[in-house]
This record gives sequence, structure tokens and C-alpha cells, in this order.
Amino acid sequence: MSLKNRGVRLLILTVSATAMLLPGTSLAQAGTLKAPAGNAFYTASAKQIKDGKPGSLIWSREVKKTANGRVALPSASKTMLVLYRSLDPKGKPIAVSGTIDLPKGKAPKGGFKVISWAHGTTGAADICAPSRNAAGNPADGYISYATASYDGWVKAGYAVLRTDYEGLGVPGPHRYLVGASEGRGVVDIALAARTMFPGLSKDWVIGGHSQGGHASLFAASLAPKLAPKLNLKGVFSYAPASHLWEQGQAIGSLGAGYEGLSGVAIMILYSAAREAGVNPSTLLTPEISAKLGLIEEVCSAQLAAALGTVQPKDLLKPGVTTASVDAALKAMNPNVKIKVPVLILQGLDDSTVFPAFTQALVNELKTSGGKVTYNTFAGLSHSGVVTDAAVKNAVSAWIKARLR
Repeated sequence: MSLKNRGVRLLILTVSATAMLLPGTSLAQAGTLKAPAGNAFYTASAKQIKDGKPGSLIWSREVKKTANGRVALPSASKTMLVLYRSLDPKGKPIAVSGTIDLPKGKAPKGGFKVISWAHGTTGAADICAPSRNAAGNPADGYISYATASYDGWVKAGYAVLRTDYEGLGVPGPHRYLVGASEGRGVVDIALAARTMFPGLSKDWVIGGHSQGGHASLFAASLAPKLAPKLNLKGVFSYAPASHLWEQGQAIGSLGAGYEGLSGVAIMILYSAAREAGVNPSTLLTPEISAKLGLIEEVCSAQLAAALGTVQPKDLLKPGVTTASVDAALKAMNPNVKIKVPVLILQGLDDSTVFPAFTQALVNELKTSGGKVTYNTFAGLSHSGVVTDAAVKNAVSAWIKARLR
């Protein structure tokens, strides 16, 4: 065979190999490590994690659509489960899991624009990760309520990214409401998505609810430094968690009628104590300390059930104060500097994230120079502000305006 013919044949083989890749994927994706089967997907070695910069892809696999599935969005052309590299707040390389949903149809000029979504509280055990959800999953109710929202976005032509956060799905502790951790996970999945699909648009917005509303604000503040080549256009936050230290000061007054907050309260204290290097059992009564192990074993609904009728005022040892834990709680407040437009949405009947604290956060963000639009909705609960049709339409219009 002549050198000329060999060159032609090599060209044909190269083009054929490229065409055989999954639609929308790239040769860069094909060069990543092969993903293990089953839940081994979530565990990478220290070497595999270190062998790349934050936001690079470790491996991926496609999530098949099934009748009872909870992960692959119905309107997506494809849903990819991904494991990507990130850093914890102390700079240690870690792996984080999540999903990437691509719209159907041909991408517009410049590529599909992107929404990176930060989920609400599901729990701290690995099974509580949204990418592990399935019918009957213990966190299903805390995940599926928002599916219609982001399925609507992918149907409208946006690529939707959903991080699990550090320590959810993957080995290691979940840093609950630690903004530097959760926010980084939201940003790094956007970088990983472009590693996998280089044709995606550089224009993106960030959104989230509750824990994710908190994470989305931190992510928006981190994005200019972590992803300077991407064009963040805005951040929308439903009922963001805020003022955790102030709420801790008020915990002694939360009695009958607030039992549903006890599980979230000990998750916050557990996370803050761990960040401060304090044994959380030194803060809590013996009865509650005996249940701390459940935080890493069950999801939010099961933790709440285990606490039963325990009221928030009965969680802490009388008179306990710890300066380092207080500092960790204060650092959790998402009063951060954000350069892009901010939309905050709050139900006035929310008994999980109290409207008064959200109003205080809005005032702080504005004082810090933020361009904040604050919309409140009478009669809507904590989850209702996400599922209400009129609010969904308003958010979709805001996203469209930001990503024109």
C-alpha cells in the first residue's frame, strides 16, 4: 500500500472513530478512565483523583432511562453520570459526583447554554446523593419534588448540571452548609461538563434551593476565580439557608411545633463542630449524642423519624458555648460578594427557612454591592416556592433573560 493510500485510510479510520462517539461527546471524553460498574463508580483512588486539575473529568457513564428512574431527565437526549475532580476547603484533592443532562435537538450557534443546579437538603449519607436516587430511595421525596423544574429547563434547550456535593455519593464526610465546599462543587461540575462536551456555551447561570440556595450564592462568588473563562450571567436562589449562628442562638425558644427542624439542627451543629475541630457530642445532650452516628447512615426523613418528638430546644446541653463552633456557624452565612445579578425567591409560609432571615440576607447582599431582586410569595411553603407554577414561569423567564 502506498504512503498516500495509507494516509487516506488513516484519515477515514479517524473520522469513523470520531463519528462512533456518543452524540455530543468528544475525543477528550473518550480519553478519560474507564468507569467501574455499579456503586464502585463513586470510588476513585488517590492517584486517580490527583492526576488532573479541579474541574477535570475522572470518568463517566450514561444513565439509561427507565420507567421508574429518578436520575435521567425525561426530556434529556442523554444523561451522563460523572465523577470529577475538585478540592476541599483545605485544598485537598477530592472526587465529586453528579449528572449532566443534554437537551434534544441540534445545538444552537455557540452551543447549549448551561444551568448548574444545587440541590436542597437530602441527608449526609452516600445513599442520599441525587445521582443515586431511585424509586423507593430514602431521600426520594427530598429530591424528586424539583425534577419538573430542571426537566423543564432541559426541555427549553439548556444543559442542566447537578452536583451531589462533596461527601454525598462518594466516600468521605459531607460538609453540610459549608459554602466553600458546596459552592466549589457547583462550579467545578461546569468545568467538567466542558471537558466532556467542549461545544457547550460558555454562558451559564447557577441556581439552587434551601441548602442549594445557600450553595448557589457561594458558587456565584467563587465562579470568577475558579472558572474565569466561563461567562456567569446570574444566580437564582430559592429560600437560601442563612444566619446559622443567629438561628443557633434562638434554638432555645423553639419548642412544640418545631420538631421537624431538629434533624436539620443537629446536622448543622455536627457539620460546624467538625469544621471547628470540636467533638459534636460535647454540645448535645446524651440522648441526642447517642444518635449522632445516624447522620452518616440515613437520609433526612429517617433522621427526623429517629428524633421523633424531640424539640430543638432540647438538643443542646444547658449553657453550652464554643467560640470555635460559633465562628464556623458565622462563616456559613452566604453574605458574599457577587458580581452578577441575583434573584432570591422566598415563600412567606416557609417554616424551614424563615422569611425574616432571608430578608436580612438580602439586606446584607445589597450592602455588599449585590444587584439583588427579592421576590416573596404569600401562602407558599419551603418546597412550594419551587413547585408553584407561577414561580416556575417567573424563574424560567429570568433565566431566559440572563441567557439571551
